[in-house]
Amino acid sequence: MRRRYLAAVAFAVSVGVVAALLTGTAAAANDPGAAKANSRWLATKLKPDGTLENPNGGALPDHGLMLDVLFALYASGDGAKAEPIMKFLDDEGHATDYFTWDGLVPGAGYDKVVVGGSLAKTLVAAEVSGRDPRNVDGYDLVAETHAAIMRKGPDKGRISDYSKDPDLAGAVNNDANSFGQALGVVGLAAAGENDRIAIDRLLAQQCSEGYFRLVFEYIPTKETGDHVTPDGRKVSTCDEGKPLDLSPTDGDATGLALSALLAARKAGATGLDAPIAKTVSWLKANQASGGGWGGGVSTEAPNTNSTGMIVQALADAGGAEAAVDKGVRYLKSAQANAADSGTKLAGELGAIAYNPASYEAARASGISGVDTWIRAGAQASLGLSQVGFYALAKGEAQPPTSGGPAPTTTTITKSVTPPPRPKRAGTPRASTVVRPPATIATPDTATPAARLGAYLANRLTDGDHVEVTEDGRTYVDYDATADVVLALRALDQQPDSVARASQFLVKPEAVQAYAHGAPYEQGDASYAGPLAKLVLVAEFAKADVAGRLRADLVKLRGAGGEFTDTGSFADADETVERHAWAVLATAADPGPAVELLLSRQCADGTFPKHLDTVECGSGDLAATAAAVTALAARPHTDAAPSTRRPDGWSERRVSAFVSAVGALGVRPTGEGVVTGEGGEPDVALSAAVAAARQTAGLDASGTARSLGALVQADGGLAKGSAGETDFPTSLAAAQGVAGRSWLTAADSPLSPAIRLPLTEANPSGAPVLAAEQSGSPPSWLIWGLAGLAVLLLLTVIALVFVLRRFTKKKGATP
Repeated sequence: MRRRYLAAVAFAVSVGVVAALLTGTAAAANDPGAAKANSRWLATKLKPDGTLENPNGGALPDHGLMLDVLFALYASGDGAKAEPIMKFLDDEGHATDYFTWDGLVPGAGYDKVVVGGSLAKTLVAAEVSGRDPRNVDGYDLVAETHAAIMRKGPDKGRISDYSKDPDLAGAVNNDANSFGQALGVVGLAAAGENDRIAIDRLLAQQCSEGYFRLVFEYIPTKETGDHVTPDGRKVSTCDEGKPLDLSPTDGDATGLALSALLAARKAGATGLDAPIAKTVSWLKANQASGGGWGGGVSTEAPNTNSTGMIVQALADAGGAEAAVDKGVRYLKSAQANAADSGTKLAGELGAIAYNPASYEAARASGISGVDTWIRAGAQASLGLSQVGFYALAKGEAQPPTSGGPAPTTTTITKSVTPPPRPKRAGTPRASTVVRPPATIATPDTATPAARLGAYLANRLTDGDHVEVTEDGRTYVDYDATADVVLALRALDQQPDSVARASQFLVKPEAVQAYAHGAPYEQGDASYAGPLAKLVLVAEFAKADVAGRLRADLVKLRGAGGEFTDTGSFADADETVERHAWAVLATAADPGPAVELLLSRQCADGTFPKHLDTVECGSGDLAATAAAVTALAARPHTDAAPSTRRPDGWSERRVSAFVSAVGALGVRPTGEGVVTGEGGEPDVALSAAVAAARQTAGLDASGTARSLGALVQADGGLAKGSAGETDFPTSLAAAQGVAGRSWLTAADSPLSPAIRLPLTEANPSGAPVLAAEQSGSPPSWLIWGLAGLAVLLLLTVIALVFVLRRFTKKKGATP
């Protein structure tokens, strides 16, 4: 218990939630967990310098797609993963390669040619990432965006492609479209500098039906004035372009324009209520039956790329909850998830396909065209996180998952907490497990093991570790994380969660925190319990670090077999369970540790709770279960467990093992459940006993059925037969629900060396548990009763003999 406390306190990862609800924000269900899963996948596609290869070739990376990824990462709360992107653009001076022509022909003066849409997108990216938008790569992006808005002429109000150098003006075509216009409106709104003519020009791109077109189209006109070109053309409004087929619908442009109008309104612009309402109505009316939306020309069919931007905007606008919910379901139907672990998408958890059909195809044949998946996922993710562009650009946090009240604003704690105080055994510090938004669902028809597996995986923050809160602060609980990994191994569930959590635990910083007390230990320190669990987690995952971890553990083993922690926060509470973990982790060469364990067995076959208990009549069932598992283990082999004395085992070890397993059979009921004093099932103890008995080759299916029946609707278990689900109880229950120990799970680094009942006469005289599987009384008890009967018989005979002698003497007296 002390190690769990130290792991939870000493190695803090402070987490703060900064959440300010936006006016009008919809209450439809976002899915931050799914967004985070996508962000993790997207981040793996970035090169170390933060770039993405341009699929069209050339020396320059795909700057626009890099910024799409940046938006997705920040929206999901994973902005740190996007830092290399802004470092490349800002710190290393490559932003101008994107929003000017300088990257195409460096040093030839083409830095005077500005690409309006790229400039606007860079402005928003700087704001989202917390950079100073007035000094990015040496440019004031706010001022540059204002300058890109034409103040007169046919393109008045349009964020344009233009040249600052008159000599190059003839070489520049103004290809800026509604995307750049909308992003410019967002960026200036977030900077607190709404530019009305840019907003009005964007509104001119809206048709009377409510949608926005993408392209600024010129039409012939007989009008005169500054807005007309020398050859008699002007930029049409959306409605003016319809008769000439110049105003096709475009879901992407409409979604992004809605985000822009919302941003402008939040920044103080007036007269936007009607256009916003018209846009929302059009989008709701044009959602496909499957929940998705299409884009524009050539992308009209529903797709995740378009749907993500539209869901983001509708969630921000409010009043479209049903449409947003359907959109989220559509997005998730195209996302790789834990159920794909046995398909070609294994290892691609979180990736989002362009549409559900592409996702299904990838399950069979793998991802084809990763660039398309990146583009789709970057924008689809916005619909899962549902952070509006204005909030994103203002640096506001991800909104809370629907279904509960918004959290109050909390200051992010960065200070280092005081080092933990030494603690006596049995007095754990009060802490609460953080419950991240559930990302894994199981049908009601799923097995108890599947439901419990999903419950445990859903308790992993960021999908790879458990967090707890204590005294208003949030910490990583490494010990619970390791227990979740082993529990899921026993259940044979959630392999992706197992892999991620295992990788988290074996990272150098996690090892230092969990097993060596960083950052609080001032000198060298090592803890046996954490090292033992890390060895087993690493061996399951086939991680190279396992050997080094085991070597560190062996250094703690003394000549008498005890494992002694070092450091200021060493665990002086040397329990049998802690010792058993260390024996398991050193099963290949346990040295004197096994003999030390055997020497502590109580008279009735159980083991005491504490290793320093030299003599005892009766011990603790949980400690006995741990001891049985440790005694049975050997390094993994495909050979079946022996039903005779295993090679290398002493007679004492066989005897101790058999009597300990027998002792475990006393308390469980006929349903395989251990009950407490009040008759309520002791879930954790039932599971521990069942796992140990299964390791010994005995049947644990009764416990699996009984505990499986206690799995509640959310997949967890209560401490007794009723009440609210409890994470520690649910975690401890896993082996019982599975009906097996993690030691016998797939890919286990260990396997049992012995299986009961034994088929030979026990050479040590210990009873052979032939009747254990039939529910008969344990043989040690039978032998004990027989011995007692013999003792009583001898006592009676002695009394008779004494009485007879006394009677004879009395009769001889005269």
